[in-house]
Amino acid sequence: MLKTADDVNARIERLEIPFNRHGYDPYGISKKDISRFFTLLSIAYKRYFTVETFGASHVPPRGRAMLIGNHSGGVALDAAMVVGSMFLELDPPRLAQGMAEKFLSIIPFASQWLARCGQFSGLPEHAIRLLEDERLLMVFPEGARGTAKLYPERHSLVDFGTGFMRLALQTKSPIIPFAFLGGGDAIPTIMNAYALGKLFGVPYFPITPYLLPIPRPAKLAIHYGEPMVFEGTGAEDDETIASYVEKVKSRIAELIEIGSQRRGERVRTLTAGGSSR
Repeated sequence: MLKTADDVNARIERLEIPFNRHGYDPYGISKKDISRFFTLLSIAYKRYFTVETFGASHVPPRGRAMLIGNHSGGVALDAAMVVGSMFLELDPPRLAQGMAEKFLSIIPFASQWLARCGQFSGLPEHAIRLLEDERLLMVFPEGARGTAKLYPERHSLVDFGTGFMRLALQTKSPIIPFAFLGGGDAIPTIMNAYALGKLFGVPYFPITPYLLPIPRPAKLAIHYGEPMVFEGTGAEDDETIASYVEKVKSRIAELIEIGSQRRGERVRTLTAGGSSR
């Protein structure tokens, strides 16, 4: 555990974030809080789950960029693992900053803790400011509808919002598409309890075969694609924006297919190897 904490702190010192002498950056990100967060996350990333990352070199080592990907799993497990991959797999490490769902701001202490770890509520002004400050922004265009996918739908995509594309054009930010696989295996949702979710102030409550949405150990994979750059100002007509969004969605679908085939081939290889013994 101590070695893990030491390794995490060494990587935090290499983040290109302007912390002041008190350990805070201009956004209120706390060096102490992200140390605790990444220490726990690295244990989950490396020991509880088996996470494989492909194509991380497509993410620029510095400067503004947007990570755009699919939701997989009944809770934001995918977001945590993507943040972990940027911190643990890149050299130098980067802090991926996400646009958290607005309902999280009403959960006691959640909003403050998320902000101290670099994750802010999904307001356009926050996203624009982050990108103009050359940060790495993570967005899931499927929104809460994406995390609500049931187990048979885990590799599918629902409708994408278009706000991320206007944001990318307005800020001249490259888009790094990615596919996250395995979330549906870690949290195999069989139904969503919407009435129960309202009692807790969330869109829904995922129900698994073992009732609670507690992640099981699972093999997870993240596939990053080459940067996609679109020309425009963000003020284009809806039809143009929709066509750009469809290109990103199609590329993510391709990455999901590539990842699914790779996972299938690996399972067949392991099965063949086991049967030959």
